[in-house]
Amino acid sequence: MAEGGELGMPAPFPREYRASGVLMPLLSLPCRYGIGDLGPTALAWIDRLREAGQGWWQALPLGPTGYGNSPYQPLSSFAGNELVVSPDGLMEEGLLRPEDCSGYPNSPDVIDYAAVIAFKRRLLETAFRNFMAGNAATLRLPFERFGVTHAYWLDDYALFRALKDKYGGAHYLEWPAELVRRDASALATIRVELREQIDEVRFSQFLLFRQAKALTDYARSKSIHLSATYRSSFHPTPAIFGQIRNFFCSIAHADHVSSPVSHPIISVHTASDGATLYIAGIRFDRPVIAGGSSDCAPA
Repeated sequence: MAEGGELGMPAPFPREYRASGVLMPLLSLPCRYGIGDLGPTALAWIDRLREAGQGWWQALPLGPTGYGNSPYQPLSSFAGNELVVSPDGLMEEGLLRPEDCSGYPNSPDVIDYAAVIAFKRRLLETAFRNFMAGNAATLRLPFERFGVTHAYWLDDYALFRALKDKYGGAHYLEWPAELVRRDASALATIRVELREQIDEVRFSQFLLFRQAKALTDYARSKSIHLSATYRSSFHPTPAIFGQIRNFFCSIAHADHVSSPVSHPIISVHTASDGATLYIAGIRFDRPVIAGGSSDCAPA
């Protein structure tokens, strides 16, 4: 509502605003690499929406999936799903060669997650090695800036994913006790040991966000709004617990939060170290999202 929404909040659209759109999970777009991604097929879908007179594309949550590959049980409320990184985009950036992308999963009707995960991991590992060898040197400064901007969630998330691989995918409660307790000395030691693996996870997220931003910009140029639900519930992991200490929650209208998504949110108040998980979760608008809806199932 133009005069203001509930709780006196400014409304995102005028009262008379009307538009239609289509719900299409990004991962369901047809793509020769076995799973929908942020590349040419996503751009073509935006063109098709515009030609059909639609104004919105709503997708499902895009967080990194864990057991069962469900988008509704992400491993992080902040990170994105690296499976949607476009190999075509990586080739354009000079991080991959066409021959690197051979052997892609051949499953036209369903997503073979086991094959896709292995394929995309191999591509991202190759892209990271090429980057470290000096390819795509113009990305170095943007990557460093990305790491600084998103350090509040990225560092813990990258460590978690590296540890998950180190311990063969075991649940984190089965890891060494000192890591489960987040002992400072143990974490410092393991960060050094797994530095390369941690940086690879950080780089994969950088590539994902970079491609998502390009998709968002293209959609905006075509007057298409992108929308995805974001999760305020999540699968508990050390990456999450590392960000929430000594806090209490209250349902509030947080006037101090500047967000493209404007509606009442869960506000988190911290006692000491400034952790603001839920505030950041609402405020953090993944680059692929130009609008949003809250999926606030209890955590």
